[in-house]
Amino acid sequence: MIITCPKCARKHKVNPDALKPFADAGKKNIMASCKSCKFKFPVALSSLLSSEEPIDMQRRPGSLARKICITLSKGGVGKTTTSVNLGAGLALAGYKVLLVDTDTQGQSSYILGKRPGAGLTELLTRELTISDCLTEARKNLWLLSGGKSLAGVKRIIDKKSFGAEFTLSEALTPLDDQFDFILIDTSPGWDQLIVNVLFYSTEVLVPVALEAMPLHGMSEFIKSLGAIQKYKREIQLKYIVPTFLDLRIKGPKLLYDQLRKLYPQQLCKPIRYNENLADAPSFGKTIFEFAPGSTASEDYRSLVRTVSGNEYALLK
Repeated sequence: MIITCPKCARKHKVNPDALKPFADAGKKNIMASCKSCKFKFPVALSSLLSSEEPIDMQRRPGSLARKICITLSKGGVGKTTTSVNLGAGLALAGYKVLLVDTDTQGQSSYILGKRPGAGLTELLTRELTISDCLTEARKNLWLLSGGKSLAGVKRIIDKKSFGAEFTLSEALTPLDDQFDFILIDTSPGWDQLIVNVLFYSTEVLVPVALEAMPLHGMSEFIKSLGAIQKYKREIQLKYIVPTFLDLRIKGPKLLYDQLRKLYPQQLCKPIRYNENLADAPSFGKTIFEFAPGSTASEDYRSLVRTVSGNEYALLK
């Protein structure tokens, strides 16, 4: 019997006979401690004692990735920061993650401290194979980088007579069964490439800064999403993530309360303002690497649990 640590993915052998006294005493869960990283996490006894397979976060054969688009037409709301840290957090929790950067700024690579030789442009133009375009950024986390060259790809898509909205889907579909999560970061505004992202994705996550203009931008985006849903019904707005919550001033808290009334089902725990989020990219580190004890790290851990549906993921 094997238990895998959800934080560092280290596998540990467990003697089933050692667990039976706990089960006989009526305990439903036990706390396991990783010998490698010292991370403590709960394990359900019923799943251990009834399963003959290793208990870990490995992918099930034939399962398809959850395809989540992180987008909002307004810039400066934390889309790339959220994309990178959510992806890194899911990877730390043991999931296999692909981060796709569709922004011409290519900032995902910068935040992760990587300089890919190829990325999304080469994949869409079919200059290189999929494996040549992917960069392993961290354990369990792969990057399909963006950059200035995507501007040319947008022009190619615009010139297509038929099926332009499926260009990205045709390129990425072969990867659907290779990952648990495919996260797509988008640029501000609204163009053909963002339409492509929405036709490929099945879930939408909207980071929204707690300011008046981003909230207005979100309402406009929801209208645009409704137009896409007429042709692709399976895509849904699943998560709204408030960012830059500063409790020292009244305005952000009032806007958060307003969001909670309007979108009670989609609203996630807010990401509090923290200067470490601005400093971490300069060192090529995620928030979990740069400031693991910060409030920002805590908030993104909570987002990982919400998105994954795993309430035990990345618990301290």
